[in-house]
Amino acid sequence: MQIAVLNTGGTISCVGTPLAPMSAEQFKTACQTYLDPVIAQSYPDVTLTYVTDLSFPESSSGTLDSTNLQPTDWCLLASYILGIYSNYDAFIVLHGTDTMDFTGTALPFLLSAFDANGIATAVISKPIILTGSQLPMFYQGPDQSAPSGLLYNTDAFQNVCGAVAAAQTGTPEVCVYFHGSLFRGNRAVKTNANQFAAFSSPNYPALAECGITFDLVPDTILPGPVMPAVSLDTPAVVAQVQAQLTTITAAINSMPVMQFNAVPAWYQTSPAQAMLAKLITACVGEGIKGLVLESYGEGNFPSGNPNQPTQGAIYQALDAANTAGVVIVDCTQVLQGTVNNSAYAAGAWLPEVGALSPADMTPMAALAKLMILLAAQQHNGWSLATVKTLLQTSLLGEMTSVNRLDSRVNDVLLPGQSISALDGSATLINDAVLGPRLLSSTGSVLWSALGASTPSDPLPGRLVMQNDGNLVLYSRNTVPLWATNTGIYGGASSVLTLSGSMSNSTLTLQVYDYQHHKVTATLYSQS
Repeated sequence: MQIAVLNTGGTISCVGTPLAPMSAEQFKTACQTYLDPVIAQSYPDVTLTYVTDLSFPESSSGTLDSTNLQPTDWCLLASYILGIYSNYDAFIVLHGTDTMDFTGTALPFLLSAFDANGIATAVISKPIILTGSQLPMFYQGPDQSAPSGLLYNTDAFQNVCGAVAAAQTGTPEVCVYFHGSLFRGNRAVKTNANQFAAFSSPNYPALAECGITFDLVPDTILPGPVMPAVSLDTPAVVAQVQAQLTTITAAINSMPVMQFNAVPAWYQTSPAQAMLAKLITACVGEGIKGLVLESYGEGNFPSGNPNQPTQGAIYQALDAANTAGVVIVDCTQVLQGTVNNSAYAAGAWLPEVGALSPADMTPMAALAKLMILLAAQQHNGWSLATVKTLLQTSLLGEMTSVNRLDSRVNDVLLPGQSISALDGSATLINDAVLGPRLLSSTGSVLWSALGASTPSDPLPGRLVMQNDGNLVLYSRNTVPLWATNTGIYGGASSVLTLSGSMSNSTLTLQVYDYQHHKVTATLYSQS
């Protein structure tokens, strides 16, 4: 197995006192001398190739502490991987820990492509494993000009060994490996600055755990390309992504997105003034295109007027930003949980100023995803409304899917579970007594799978989006009670999507076969 090792910088490749980065050539020599013989004992069929011509222009050494990485550096790294993609079976990216959770989201989006409906047109087919360490990999004494050995009692050596093991699984994702755990890159968060277990994934389980053996959790892993026509193993698909990446690279610095924390700060209601309002207005004045709010709790943000939110200075500043075309995303600063800003009056006003709900996406993922979508907008001919829809849609497993059932990822709606239109104007619920029903936000029934008929076998049941393209309601005894009858022999990977909005008469509930690019069933259409 051929694995490319890309050293971007960070603690793992530093030596000396005080710590300083090694050059790419020095790091390659040290790895070949001290690391490769150990790796070969456990993985004799693995060949590690250490890249030496990846260089970040801001740095005299060519590598960068991740603190200093900027969005164009994400693009540089993605472009390099695309350029050598066909030559290797997997990639290990050594990276500083400070911004690994940003890069963990940026890379998969830069290496993928989607249409306006969020259907993948280019997908990663090989493992790309990010790792780093809290302590250096090599020892170099004060009087030495080169490393003289591995530091075995640090996390660096163990993390590289784990990354090699992860690379051999063929997991077609950008992942973060740290301290025995493999996480989805766009779900990982740095949560500890002092322990070897530096990263965690608060809202999604680990993809694998490494102990005596390396154990994958199959149900957590993305399935990869649905067919060669969308795989990066296909040269034409690589060319498609490279063309998009060229546009993104040119545009990304003009699409700045900023995270903005809710904090206890002064405000007054009459006349309406607030420190946070002034800061938001200043950010808009500097040309930001996106604002990722790090709200309290389930998505609560101070309005500047507890009694009349619309009269508050913060409300007015955010409303002005929305009117100016700034995309506002309402994340939470709490590590674990899902945004539900309608739960409290303190957050229920946010949709009025255009704030989008990212479900359980991390603020770091929201920033990187939004910036890349905005930078790709012109290349793909997307409207700003499409960008907002894609932001709220799970494209690469970066968030819980709120409006879809996908036959290859999340295929079942259990009794009591539901999916919703992104604006909350309609909900498809699998009612334990009445079966699947599409309800408006006021509770009126728009569509029902069973209608007024009595099922032939008892409920509650499961609504399953099958990988043959058939959407089926099964009874509690696994007897089919209703189906779209859209199954295709040989498979038809499909998605049930509740899209649009009742407010503008565009609401639809459809089954789309993304393996053959066609709508196979329209269960409800408002238009």
